[in-house]
Amino acid sequence: MPGQPLVIDGEPLSLDDVEAVARGARSVRLGDAARGAMGRSRAVVEGVAAGDDAVYGVNTGFGSLANHPIEPAGLREVQRNLIRSHAAGVGAPLAVEVVRAMMVILAASLSRGASGVRPELVELIVELLNRGVTPVVPSRGSVGASGDLAPLAHAALVLLGEGEAVVGERTVPGAEALATAGLEAIVLEAKEGLALINGTHMMCAIGALALCDVRRLGDAAVAAAAMAIDACRATDEFLDARLHAVRQQPGQQRVAELLRGHLAGSQIVEDHKTGDPRVQDPYSLRAAPQVMGAAMDAVDWVRGVFERELGAVTDNPLVFADTGDVLSGGNFHGMPLAIALDTLTIALCHLAGIAERRVNWLLTASDGENPVNVYLSPKPGLHSGLMIVQYTAAACCNELQTLATPASVANISTSAGMEDYNSMGATAAHQARAAVDLATQVVAIELLVMAEAMEYQRPLRSGDGVEQTFNQVRSVVGRLTADRPPAPDIAAIAQLVRSGAFTS
Repeated sequence: MPGQPLVIDGEPLSLDDVEAVARGARSVRLGDAARGAMGRSRAVVEGVAAGDDAVYGVNTGFGSLANHPIEPAGLREVQRNLIRSHAAGVGAPLAVEVVRAMMVILAASLSRGASGVRPELVELIVELLNRGVTPVVPSRGSVGASGDLAPLAHAALVLLGEGEAVVGERTVPGAEALATAGLEAIVLEAKEGLALINGTHMMCAIGALALCDVRRLGDAAVAAAAMAIDACRATDEFLDARLHAVRQQPGQQRVAELLRGHLAGSQIVEDHKTGDPRVQDPYSLRAAPQVMGAAMDAVDWVRGVFERELGAVTDNPLVFADTGDVLSGGNFHGMPLAIALDTLTIALCHLAGIAERRVNWLLTASDGENPVNVYLSPKPGLHSGLMIVQYTAAACCNELQTLATPASVANISTSAGMEDYNSMGATAAHQARAAVDLATQVVAIELLVMAEAMEYQRPLRSGDGVEQTFNQVRSVVGRLTADRPPAPDIAAIAQLVRSGAFTS
């Protein structure tokens, strides 16, 4: 609940939990059940570390160096060296919200008692979140298979009093950041360094926040499509529930139902219901439930993948305290997320692409049954109106099409061939994040265009849902009475989309 700490107790996080910590500064607390689970698995690790048997990640090297044993005196040093050597990221830093999401997902994963780390380590991660210390993490460097190694290593450096962190508006050395927050650096024990970096937490963080945004974007896209139906003076016959029931696709049925709800009571639909010579509307209107519904079904599947990952343990090896086993496997592999993130980008391509086609249809004013000026110009020729916003939408859609080339289908092996099949899930995550932003701009453009076209339908009114959408747009953007730069208008509407203003 708002205002209450998020208790990390080993249970799955929700997408809302992640967003509340990452963007809303919700505090976090480690639960007693998690402390107990971690204590039991830690005892197993300490027993292994004191023994003579080689166990990967505890008393061995890493990756292709796994066959190199580590003497007991070097167990702390090798964990520290692991973090230092793996902090090899490049590129612009991740956004603060992404790093915060990554940290809470990491803390929750470690708290489930299968990673073999001490509660003190998770407590330090939690305190970084609570006291506003955010590690500086370069965005590139992960191949999404042995975990998000490089990004997570940069985050872990701050726990050691190294690296850099953002505190308030300043970027400072890690040691200074800890001191400012009243925290002390931790000395890593056996396996703890590996547990910190050997998970899918960066790609999961980016995807989780993207899905929160897509939920609001989907609502806005449906609202824009509904307004487009009346702005284009289309029929509502293609929304008949019987048509969609026989197709049996849930997303399609849901979108058609939502569109019917937005348009319920429309005077515009009734105004041209009889005597209209047009036989059918273009696909971008008539097949909107099928196209947008398919995209939303895909998003629902992606959401399920991430909801499961938010309850997962993804490092290696894993500790099972009930039997004392330490098992080495491949839970760090990002392929489940990589394929889902690639799918998310493809879905967004279609959500934006069909919106751009409706924008183009309206702005060309080629439908003689719709009394709109070409480009919605107040005076065509003297004013260009909204001509160029379609160019912008087209440019965004072209970039989306490029981003939709799946990252997960390409492989480059690492670690001397030991890690010979990587997911490239981090790349898929970056592409999905960019796709959300681009699709948001396209939907904002459709809202801008269709709100302007609604002015030509007056004094007739649409359904209450469409009129609410129209009023939301008009709350930040006035009617076009003469040429003006559309960029600020698009930006203002995009911010409405991000805020959830079109969620009914």
